[in-house]
Amino acid sequence: MDIHTIYAIIGFLLASYSVIGNDSVQTLGTFMASNLRVFKWYWLWLAASAVLIFTLAYGWHINDGDISYGRLAKIPPVEIQWYHAAAPAVLVLLTRFGIPVSTTFLVLSVFASTFVLEKMLVKSIVGYGLAAVVAYVLWMVLSRFVNEKFNTVKKGSRKYWRTAQWLSTGFLWFSWLSHDMANIAVFLPRQLPLDLLIGAIAVLVAWLGVIFYTHGGKIQKIMLEKTGSRFMRSATIIDLIYAMILWYFKELNSIPMSTTWVFVGLLTGRELAIATAHRANYNFKYVFPIIGKDFGKMMLGLMVSVALVLTVHYLLLPAE
Repeated sequence: MDIHTIYAIIGFLLASYSVIGNDSVQTLGTFMASNLRVFKWYWLWLAASAVLIFTLAYGWHINDGDISYGRLAKIPPVEIQWYHAAAPAVLVLLTRFGIPVSTTFLVLSVFASTFVLEKMLVKSIVGYGLAAVVAYVLWMVLSRFVNEKFNTVKKGSRKYWRTAQWLSTGFLWFSWLSHDMANIAVFLPRQLPLDLLIGAIAVLVAWLGVIFYTHGGKIQKIMLEKTGSRFMRSATIIDLIYAMILWYFKELNSIPMSTTWVFVGLLTGRELAIATAHRANYNFKYVFPIIGKDFGKMMLGLMVSVALVLTVHYLLLPAE
């Protein structure tokens, strides 16, 4: 086993943990927040694992062994170096501090050319803006019928909302995996043999178990501080809208994008709409610090990503 293979293994393990751990709040945060009081953590883990296994196996089957769903088409395979493995290590560190940074920028920035990175940034900015506008308009309409500050779902309707939530979460988890699996698959061969596929699935399922066992870790706090995120109805609507936006961008082109930016944009538009509709009991002074904090952390992740890509392309690569 040569040194580059060791770097690839280390990078894959770190990327698997950091991507699943950092982004769990986007896809599984509302699912955990609204179900952990009803179901044991391992039942939720098994349900999420089933979708993960299906998504990877399905992508591997229809894309000739490529589990990234074509997201790496613009990023050719390279010989893995130490600085490639260092990128997810930085992400692990930021995750430990509960910072919701973009895994796409942090991990793929050291692999992508500056041209591709620019395309990724533009697509992510558009995703943030579109998600914020869609969320604001949608929740302004919903606020006329539903007050998400309170869980007003009737007892007889709860089973239907819970079923809808599990289905919307499954759709979202599938949509997100088909986007962000590229951040992990970049350390693997573009066409995985069956044994490596099984090994990759085993590692991801194990890391997913850690996330559910720790109830999402520090990143989960970002979801819990949002209005009504523990409620089934709110969780269902958030997951469904987020999944539909991701699906739109997935079909748009193969350029990777930051799903974190889309998610933060969605929550931003939603919080602003709820504050606008319920001014009497929901103060903007509470909303803007939350929005500003999330945006600041997002910008921090972008600055780290830009620093990494500039270091790799202008300091490390010429020396080789």
